[in-house]
Amino acid sequence: MSVSAVDLPALALSIKTWGRELGFQQVGIAGLELGEHEHHLQRWLEAGYHGEMDYMGAHGSKRSHPDQLVPGTLRVVSLRMDYLPGDTEMAKRLAEPEKAYVSRYALGRDYHKLIRKRLQQLAERIQQAIGPFGYRAFVDSAPVLEKAIAEQAGLGWIGKNTLVLNRKAGSYFFLGELFVDMPLPVDPPHTSEHCGRCTACLDICPTAAFVGPYVLDARRCISYLTIELKGPIPEDLRPLIGNRVFGCDDCQMVCPWNRFARPTGERDFTPRHGLDNAGLAELFLWEEERFLSSTEGSPLRRAGYERWLRNLAVGLGNAPSTIPVLQALRARREHPSALVREHVEWALAQHAQRSSL
Repeated sequence: MSVSAVDLPALALSIKTWGRELGFQQVGIAGLELGEHEHHLQRWLEAGYHGEMDYMGAHGSKRSHPDQLVPGTLRVVSLRMDYLPGDTEMAKRLAEPEKAYVSRYALGRDYHKLIRKRLQQLAERIQQAIGPFGYRAFVDSAPVLEKAIAEQAGLGWIGKNTLVLNRKAGSYFFLGELFVDMPLPVDPPHTSEHCGRCTACLDICPTAAFVGPYVLDARRCISYLTIELKGPIPEDLRPLIGNRVFGCDDCQMVCPWNRFARPTGERDFTPRHGLDNAGLAELFLWEEERFLSSTEGSPLRRAGYERWLRNLAVGLGNAPSTIPVLQALRARREHPSALVREHVEWALAQHAQRSSL
């Protein structure tokens, strides 16, 4: 069946139905014009706010022009999948300085494979209905302005914390895209934002990473520091990180719209290996084999073992000077990694300084 013979409005409705059947909570269809988002990205890059994330500027205009990234693309299907675990009490971990705080999205299985598989299944459903067509699926793994596309597809608006917000679902969700070569009818873009005068997300940021509304200096963001940054964490920021060892959810936890976030029904996103209630000292003593076995299929693998220990050392340096905390740090003083040793010595110096006061 040729595309010209396809009832495109009916197909668009079917795609949304099939998407929901595959576990997505919302599906929208966007055109290719991303307008001001391209200029915003360029200004952000020119200011150096991307830090070591050189890939953010490595693909020229492909990031803001889907048809340059995948020639022949006419529309982008944008899909939302909620990930908030229903039985976690992670917010309490921030008030327990000997516990490790892991960002909520990283407590379960890695979302990339799960969502990519569902996108492939959606593409196959479309093929069964209309025959072969051109497509390509993306999940946070290519030069795609996914938040801008989601806004254009009507899934929500980009809030002051630079995340996509939805009036009925908050912001605890992943995004995926299916680039297609069919002129499907597009959904109305989300042209208004509903943050109003609220600045809760800007005010709560532990490291003051927001330059202003809608502008994040990633070099100060805890998610960047604990996941993307390869070298030492700047010393002046270490005390501000607290016990956050992989990512940070502060700007989401205080967002009023997240009172509408509902627990996910995806079992793969439920916490694994007790990471929603683990002690810093306990995790710091994991050998690499234990780290690899306990993080198989997990977003935590992105940091790698060396940076995992680096992050935990910072958390231990900010923790109370208990015997388990000090023993764990001393046990790693001779670690083969200079990066780990440097952060361990900093942490021990923090404890020594506090004990002399």
